[in-house]
Formats: sequence, C-alpha cells, structure tokens
Amino acid sequence: MSELSELYQEVILDHNKSPRNFHKLKDADRTADGYNPLCGDKVTVYVKLDGEVIREISFEGSGCAISKASASMMTESLKGKTAGEAEALFDRVHKMLTGEPGANGGAADLGKLAVLSGVCQFPARVKCASLSWHTFQAAMKKAGGTASTE
Repeated sequence: MSELSELYQEVILDHNKSPRNFHKLKDADRTADGYNPLCGDKVTVYVKLDGEVIREISFEGSGCAISKASASMMTESLKGKTAGEAEALFDRVHKMLTGEPGANGGAADLGKLAVLSGVCQFPARVKCASLSWHTFQAAMKKAGGTASTE
C-alpha cells in the first residue's frame, strides 16, 4: 500500500472513530433523513442557516466507516459556506466519487475530501460515501421524506 493510500485510510478511520459534528442540532432550520439499503447506512443531517450561510451543520446515524467518515468530513467542509458554494462543492465531490472523467484531477483542491477519491474504484462504496451529501441536498431543498441511494 502506498504512503498516500495509508494516509487516506488513516483519515477515514479517524473520522469514523471520532466523527466531527456528530450530534442532533436542536434548533436546525433544515433536516433530512438518508438511507442506503445496499449497506444499511442511515443518516440524519441537521442544518442551521443564517440567511444563505450554513452556520451549523451536524449529523447522526449509523453505518460503515466510509459513510460515517464522509458525513463527518462533509460537515467540516460545509460549515460557513453559502448555499451556492455548498451546491458547487456537492457537484465536485459527486463527480469525484463517481469517477467522472477528469474529476479526480481536481481532487487535490478539495482538501481532506480528496481522501474519498479512491471510492470510485469500488462501485458499491460510492453510495456509502455519497449518502450524507444527498441527504444534505434534500435538507437544503426541504424535500421531505427519506433521501435514498437507490
């Protein structure tokens, strides 16, 4: 295993073991639930807005290490961003996770989120890594119901 792969694995394991922003946000403006029937991952995303800015974001749930690490890193990355910036970041991360041609070339400027770039090599894990992101998007759209990876 390369040094880079080992580092990526360490970051994912760290976020799984000690997820950031892992709690219910009691005064959230937006919430949504997400479910990945393939793996059994479940997540609830909570968002508190100040105008168009994400002031607070958190999550609760259970799932595999990739799912939990992705949600943890997502909350760190989105806090303080505008809704537009968050949507643009969602698009870039989604392209990276699904292995869209040329997407991984820009992974380096995604900061810690780049550790998820290897997920595209494991199609069954793409849904694990993208669940929290789709759930966040549902919360922002006030979509209601449960966001699913199916």
